[in-house]
Amino acid sequence: MARRFYVETLGCPKNQVDSDKLTGSLLADGMLPVDDAGAADLVVVNTCAFIEEARQESVDAILALAESKADGARLVVTGCMAERYGSELAVALPEVDLVAGFGVALQPALVGAAAPEPGSAGTAVHIGRKPPTPAAPAFDLLNLPRPRSPRPWAYVKIAEGCDRACGFCAIPSFRGKQRSRPIDSVLAEIDQLDASEIVLVAQDLAAYGRDQGVGERSIVALVEAAAARVRRVRLLYLYPSDLTDALIDAIGATGVPYFDLSLQHVSRPLVRRMRRWGDGEVFLARIADIRKREPQAAFRSNFIVGYPGETEHDHDQLLSFVAEADLDWCGFFAYSREEGTFAAQLDGAVEPWLVHERLAELRELQDSITARKRDELIGSTVEVLVDAPGQARSHREAPEIDGIIVVPDHLAPGTYATLTVTGALGPDLEAS
Repeated sequence: MARRFYVETLGCPKNQVDSDKLTGSLLADGMLPVDDAGAADLVVVNTCAFIEEARQESVDAILALAESKADGARLVVTGCMAERYGSELAVALPEVDLVAGFGVALQPALVGAAAPEPGSAGTAVHIGRKPPTPAAPAFDLLNLPRPRSPRPWAYVKIAEGCDRACGFCAIPSFRGKQRSRPIDSVLAEIDQLDASEIVLVAQDLAAYGRDQGVGERSIVALVEAAAARVRRVRLLYLYPSDLTDALIDAIGATGVPYFDLSLQHVSRPLVRRMRRWGDGEVFLARIADIRKREPQAAFRSNFIVGYPGETEHDHDQLLSFVAEADLDWCGFFAYSREEGTFAAQLDGAVEPWLVHERLAELRELQDSITARKRDELIGSTVEVLVDAPGQARSHREAPEIDGIIVVPDHLAPGTYATLTVTGALGPDLEAS
């Protein structure tokens, strides 16, 4: 009888791609997927370690699955937490049978081995931290095949790692420097997934190909080639300095003028303290230029609140920017002190109660902007991709992170339809 596996994925879309690759490798090894962890012989938790809140969510999920898994089943922790805190995690969580960092195959240790005795925690494997500039592992998730997408859309990771040194981010310390996939490999994966919408993701998407000495034309060429294969191509996480005219035009030509800009803050002194580029004035000018080129453009961004040294003046600048930029979607996150980052050594810590107040003020403002912009769409005609019965998206909504469009149940998933927006409720729309 074939062994069964269950994969729980936490964190960002890039983690979902990693889980899909792991799933593909387990399927190739003859295992069968199940939807219930209690019915699995192998339970895998793909963790996130970006900020403290994400790490706590990962630990909670691990402990819950340790309780619910069947006797004799093995529990594996992989992903960012496993890579960043491998040996510490193995000691702290004896419930786990294997802590597998990036590039560690699960099958040799688990599929071919006898299951542990009931009630046994097995042997925790201690994975050390990566060297500062790791080579690509022999077991490379980035280039593993994956199953056909079970949904009408799919994430495609085009690069791993990051060459930037943002003051708040620890990702380069455990994901390593950027390494881009060959364009032919990415396109082959897009063909294999057979999805109606492809969402390109990476830690630094617009820098795709730079590590190969190709430069800006590489991401543009990839977007153009992907758009020739699928009806929708969407890009997530664009660093603002790399949003060139050529890339803007390439995005517009796909028919999905959706711009997810990684801004983080707008106060020039604070942005420099973050070791990043730009300021509110530069960002507003670029957004205005995109709107002139693409009147139907939709925008998303994220901002950090409470970064060390953030003053009331900095906060007021961010409020003014959010009001003026009139973005469709915004996420606001409390600063999380990450060991080993530049920001961890900075003075000027912002009191938690003040961070909470600033977050509430920004979220209330953005909620009102998003609701107004959704109301303005009532009566307009939209082309939607049906994701599931009664649920669809236009070019303005990225899967899983933005609002949805409620559509008639008879529309088949995976099909496109041209509908009229009839109502709005907060971030969601109704259309028929």
